[in-house]
Amino acid sequence: MRIIGYLEHPRLKVTVFKMDNKLSVKFETGMLEQTYKFRTQAGLEGLADLEKLVDTEFASKVEAQFAQMQKYSFDAYERLMPDEEEDEFDTII
Repeated sequence: MRIIGYLEHPRLKVTVFKMDNKLSVKFETGMLEQTYKFRTQAGLEGLADLEKLVDTEFASKVEAQFAQMQKYSFDAYERLMPDEEEDEFDTII
């Protein structure tokens, strides 16, 4: 697998890979990532074609999925490490 390029995005790092007859697009933000794989075919053969495929609508749906992933991760962490109630101290006058 080799990197064939990057796609510009204001909030995400988008890397494009090629291996044999597959193209992969990896989106990254913070500690999360999503990868979409496509078979090469007529009209979908390289970086220029993926720039067309990953349009504004596609990228906004990826960002929405990241928001869900972040929520799932946070919820799981909260179940593992629930907030402990603070110790109550006597009021000193």
